[in-house]
Amino acid sequence: DVLTTLIFFVMVVSLFPLGVGPEPEMLRKMAPGVVWVAALLASMLSLGRLFADDHQDGTLEQLTLSVCPLPLIVLAKMAAHWLCSGLALTLVAPLLALQFDLPASSIGVLTLSLLIGTPLLSLIGGIGAALTVGVRGAGVRLSLLVLPLCVPVLIFGAGAVDAAAAGLAVGAHYSLLGAMLVLALFAAPIAAAAALRIALE
Repeated sequence: DVLTTLIFFVMVVSLFPLGVGPEPEMLRKMAPGVVWVAALLASMLSLGRLFADDHQDGTLEQLTLSVCPLPLIVLAKMAAHWLCSGLALTLVAPLLALQFDLPASSIGVLTLSLLIGTPLLSLIGGIGAALTVGVRGAGVRLSLLVLPLCVPVLIFGAGAVDAAAAGLAVGAHYSLLGAMLVLALFAAPIAAAAALRIALE
């Protein structure tokens, strides 16, 4: 899953410069959006299996009966998903950004925005994965549920790089991403745990 996510991310980001052309100004302008959209789509590749395997082999029922609170277990699974997908994408992104002729300052802003924003993708995606566990056609339903909720993350993440390129302050973008991350850290595990209990009933 980790290799699939990384290969998909690298392929999608690398195809845009080949398709659009070598004009530096256009590449620099489209780089933040391309990288963020590719990161969002890549992180969703493995979301469908976040709880599906546990549901199929009966492990999920045992987790709900565990002494450890279910929201804490769900948070651990979301963190593991981010470590295997979001963090890997963040580490690879600076190398891919060189294809778009981004300056070093913009690459730094892009990396930091991904570092704050990709955990949000895992947390929001975890809610969608819990809502669609055991449902037929879960992959399509998961996309329909998660993609609209990730739009603000996409806007502020890519907007931070655009603001840095224009010489504007990026603190507001970081603050909004950080506020959403703190809110999601508290709310997402509880919502996902409630969805899993409903799915088991």
